[in-house]
Amino acid sequence: VAWVKRMFNVPRAGHGGTLDPRVTGVLPVALHRMTRVVGSVVHSSKEYVCVMQLHRPVEEERLREALRLFEGRIYQRPPLRSSVKRSLRVKRVDEIELLEYDGERYALLRIACEAGTYMRKICWDVGLVLGVGAHMRELRRTRTGPFSEARGLVTLQEVSEALYRLRVDGKDDLLRRVVLPGEYSVCHLPKVVVRDTAVESLVHGASLAVPGVVMLHEDIKRGETVAVL
Repeated sequence: VAWVKRMFNVPRAGHGGTLDPRVTGVLPVALHRMTRVVGSVVHSSKEYVCVMQLHRPVEEERLREALRLFEGRIYQRPPLRSSVKRSLRVKRVDEIELLEYDGERYALLRIACEAGTYMRKICWDVGLVLGVGAHMRELRRTRTGPFSEARGLVTLQEVSEALYRLRVDGKDDLLRRVVLPGEYSVCHLPKVVVRDTAVESLVHGASLAVPGVVMLHEDIKRGETVAVL
C-alpha cells in the first residue's frame, strides 16, 4: 500500500484485507476518496487455495470426511502469530473442496469463507481431527469480495509500467486496466438507486424517503449494508 501511494502520489491509500507474510494473491488497494468504501471489501467473503501438509498419511476418504466437518459455522481461535485478539470466534466456511491429494502428505484445498477466517488454523484443526497433525504449507488468496485473480489481477510491476506510459507517452490505456472505477468495489452489495434530486439531501445527512428511490434490489433485509447509487 505504501508503494502504491508513493507511485500515484496520492494523500491516501488503503487495502481490502491484510495478507499474512509469504501469502500471495488478491489485495485490492483503494486510492484517495475510495478508501471510504474499501471497508465493504474488507468484510466481504474470501476464497483461498492452500497446500496443507499432513504429518502422517491418511486415506483420502478419511480426509474428505474430516474436511466436511469444517463446512458451515465453526469455532476458531486465531493462531499465535496473528494481529487480532486471540478470543474464540464463530466463523462461516461456505465450502472446502479437495482439489488434489498425493496420498501421502500434501493436500491442495480450495476454501470459500467469511472474512477473518484463518486458513492456518483450519489446517491445524483438520490435523487434530485426523489424529495425525497438519499445518499450512502455502496459501494464495484467489478472491476477495468482487475482486478475483481471474479478472483484473495486476502486479506492482504492471502498475509501475502503466504510470510510466502515462507520464512519458501521455497514454492512459494501460492505466485504465490497472485502476478500476470505485463503483466496482461495491458491485457485490445490494443496490438502491436514488433520484438526482435526493442526492444533495442524502450527502448532508438526511434520511432516504420512498419518493427519492428509483429502483432497488429485492429482498433487502433490515440492517443489511447496501450500495446507494
